Amino acid sequence: MSSKCSFCGKELFMGTGMMYVKKDGKILYFCRKKCEKNMFKLGRTPSKLLWTAEGRKAKSERLKALKK
Repeated sequence: MSSKCSFCGKELFMGTGMMYVKKDGKILYFCRKKCEKNMFKLGRTPSKLLWTAEGRKAKSERLKALKK
């Protein structure tokens, strides 16, 4: 079973990454410490960072809107 990183969207394979369980029971997966730190300690949103899948998608949508 493979999952995706909750922050950057990178594919995780069995035995890799970190799993974080919140108090409300929600499970978050992280591929590396960089993603975990950006979400919790720094409080960043993935859509504003270009190195995340969500950030690349948001950038392409902004560029499409400018071309119209």
